[in-house]
This record gives sequence, C-alpha cells and structure tokens, in this order.
Amino acid sequence: MAANDNELWWASETFWKKTTIWTTAVMFLVLVGLTLDTMSQIQVGGKRVPAYSAINHRIDYKMDESRHAQVPVIGIEEPLFGKKLTEQEAEALVDHGKLTMHAKNCMDCHTILGNGAYYAPDLTKAWLDPYWGSRGVREELMVAFIKDPTDKIHNSLGRRMPNLGVTDTEAHAVVAYLKWMSTIDTNGFPNNFKPIDQEN
Repeated sequence: MAANDNELWWASETFWKKTTIWTTAVMFLVLVGLTLDTMSQIQVGGKRVPAYSAINHRIDYKMDESRHAQVPVIGIEEPLFGKKLTEQEAEALVDHGKLTMHAKNCMDCHTILGNGAYYAPDLTKAWLDPYWGSRGVREELMVAFIKDPTDKIHNSLGRRMPNLGVTDTEAHAVVAYLKWMSTIDTNGFPNNFKPIDQEN
C-alpha cells in the first residue's frame, strides 16, 4: 500500500493549495467590494461628507440615540465670516485651508480624524470646541489664534503652538476647512465631545 493512500483529505497538500487559492480570490473580491463601498461613503456631497457649501450653515453636534453616537447637524443658514459662498467658492476656500494645513505641517503636532501626531489636540471638531467661548466671537478668535498663537490664552496652558507665519487669507481658509471638517459624520469621533453652545 502506498504511503499516500493513508493520507487524510484535510491534511493533503493539494487540498490546502486549492483552499488557499479560493480564499485569496474570495477575499480579493470582498476587498474590492469594501473599497467601492468606502469610496461612495466618503464622496463629498454624500450622506456622511456634506458638500463644501455646508460652511454656509450652522453646524452642531448632537447625540443620535438610534446610533448611540454623536452626529453633526447642519442647521440654519449662518455663513462663515458673514458671506454666503457658492459651492465653487466654498470648495476653493476649503481646499486652500487644507493645503495651508499641509504646507504648515499641522499634522506634525495635531491629528484630524484621528490621523497625525498626538502632541496637540485633534482638530476634527475644532470648529465646535467650546474653548472658543461663544459662537459670536469664535471666527475672529480662531483667525487671530491661527495667525499668531503665541500671546493667546489658549496657548498658555500645557503644550504651546508656535507662530507659523500664517497670513490673514490662509487663516480664514483654515477656519473654513475646520468648519467643513466638523460637518463630516465620524461615527461619534471624538467620543463624548461637548460642542460649543450654539445659542450664545
């Protein structure tokens, strides 16, 4: 009797080669499906990532009990810096803010959507941070802080942000980018975040 006649089917080399090939093929198809689904979920103008013109509205962050997570709520018209922008103008401003943050290497210290360095605070919901005091002065305080944080009270506690030489135009664009970031549905991230009071 040959040695292979006593070999169990599940211990054979042929079985495991075929299993490996089929598993790899199936997982490749699953990965393609997940990638396509993810791309549809993160498209600007979709359900989870609103259009850039959302910066023309009030943004809040409220608990959705059905999802057990906080979600952004796009509310009444409340244009950034008092000027309503078209979709194209809003996109250009937000893009300028994003590019400015890349150019100034903000991610060397900060995180956005949890990605980046953990030296300084996550900026995903910076627009809604109650540290700005009140909704009425937030825009001006954010612009002033971004332009020169060295003498600001926010910068006197813990780790300090240096003056990065951000221009007035760049600072306004960064604020637009941060406001737009706050509209993205991040499945409740950051957890237990308490937003600024929108009524004051």
